[in-house]
Amino acid sequence: MAVVREVAQALEDAVGSAGRDLNFMHICGTHEAAIARHGLRSVLPKGLRIVMGPGCPVCITPQGEIDAAIALAERGRIVATYGDLLRVPGTNGSLESCGGDVRVVQGVHKAVEIAEKTDREVVFISVGFETTAPTVAAALATRPPKNFSVLSCHRLVPPAMEWLLDQGEAALDGFLLPGHVCVVTGYREYERFPVPQVVAGFEADEVLLGLLMLTRQVVEGRHVVENAYPRAVSCDGNPKALALMREVFEPADVEWRGFPVIPASGLRLRPAYREYDAQERFGIRIAPTPKTTACICDRVLRGVAEPTDCRLFSRACTPRTPVGPCMVSHEGACRIWHQYQVTTS
Repeated sequence: MAVVREVAQALEDAVGSAGRDLNFMHICGTHEAAIARHGLRSVLPKGLRIVMGPGCPVCITPQGEIDAAIALAERGRIVATYGDLLRVPGTNGSLESCGGDVRVVQGVHKAVEIAEKTDREVVFISVGFETTAPTVAAALATRPPKNFSVLSCHRLVPPAMEWLLDQGEAALDGFLLPGHVCVVTGYREYERFPVPQVVAGFEADEVLLGLLMLTRQVVEGRHVVENAYPRAVSCDGNPKALALMREVFEPADVEWRGFPVIPASGLRLRPAYREYDAQERFGIRIAPTPKTTACICDRVLRGVAEPTDCRLFSRACTPRTPVGPCMVSHEGACRIWHQYQVTTS
């Protein structure tokens, strides 16, 4: 606690030197959970605000992809995916309520094991950022059974950051970069963005240190990528994991929930692995779907609203009865704020 107090005091001094309000964004659901769990917003100095971005892979999965997964289950396929995806609302219901054979697995390897034990078609609904994509690539590189396929819902973080900076909607002064993603990718790719950026860990002192380093960059007029998480992250990340991901996947233009189609922000299977593409195998079309509820997850994911701004928050929308995806996942801002009873930032 002494370290936290020391860093918090240094942060207050640095913010005072900035001479203006600062607005930073993190892009990691685990960062939001750490901030809420430790009550860090209560110790932030006046004039410093940290907002949530599109850092929850389940939350940014668009409704059209959820509808596609439900359609696969309703057509008799075994659908395997992570538990966080079960209650994400589609146009009509969710994977949990669709009545199909939907199985929760811990990872793609467990979905492959299911395929090895049955003659039925098994589809793994594969969500996640660069953190989980290499594990899926590794599974496909082993050439799993012919009755196994993947609905790729992966997203890449840097293109979304570029979109946020280009739009300027959230008036951002810098980014707290996603520690888990950077373990795999490193942070070299982020060096092209002309704003302060810091890779941070997930303990209270590490998050505050990341904010302090961002603030000092602003005060000093610098914009570089600094690493406050060196025990896990290096500049070049994990070259083997990246090489495997690039062997199996190629970038694709995809929609994010709360965002338009962002160029080269998704991953689809390369032609050599297209036989495992569930979209092609079953003729699944992923269509854009208009928002039909009062849920403001889209604005929360863009950093221009907080969960408590939503009139549904913790009323009509709860973890048991979610209206939007941000209340479903353990990395979703609404779910986190509901769990830790956060009232405002």
